[in-house]
Amino acid sequence: MSYSGDTRVGGPADVRELPELVIAKLAVGPMDNNAYLLRCRRTGEAVLIDAANEVDRLLELIGDQGLARVITTHRHYDHWQALAEIVGMTGARTVAHPDDADELPVSVDEPVEHGGRIPVGECGLEVIHLRGHTPGSIALRYDDPQGQVHLFTGDSLFPGGVGKTWAPEDFRSLLDDVEKRVFAVLPDDTWVYPGHGKDTTLGAERPHLGEWRERGW
Repeated sequence: MSYSGDTRVGGPADVRELPELVIAKLAVGPMDNNAYLLRCRRTGEAVLIDAANEVDRLLELIGDQGLARVITTHRHYDHWQALAEIVGMTGARTVAHPDDADELPVSVDEPVEHGGRIPVGECGLEVIHLRGHTPGSIALRYDDPQGQVHLFTGDSLFPGGVGKTWAPEDFRSLLDDVEKRVFAVLPDDTWVYPGHGKDTTLGAERPHLGEWRERGW
């Protein structure tokens, strides 16, 4: 079956096989968090985006090929409840933005800033700092050399709007960053993999940016 991005807690991972990278999406935990395993097809090296919950299911997803890194998109508890155990069991290095690092249960081995690059074997992810949901929220951009852009947005961008904020200035900051650092530079067919729920594309969301700003959330 082709990839749909429509996963359910307790259900199987949805797997997308790109020419250079395999993406597996798994829904875990009581808050329906998405965890993403990215594995380089050439080298077998893998990274996990958000060790959110359900250690056993994440380990099953990782399998016996190992794990090089765990990237945490932001500091909120529901996105790292399995982080310490996964790192302890796999020896993976930890990656996060320094503005959120102190809130995580493990030390961050590889702090990353806006514009930084995280290797996944011979592939790579570009870090996009999106300030507002938390101070150190990041999105991760993968440019498929034979296809579209793939964007892992954590809780900064969902179908229907940006992530939750707790003050008007945080909302403006997040929407400004999403407009300038995502929509202004990436094409409509960019595939968006959020931290919860179903996937979307930038083309599906772009017409609504003005509505989001007007409503204030």
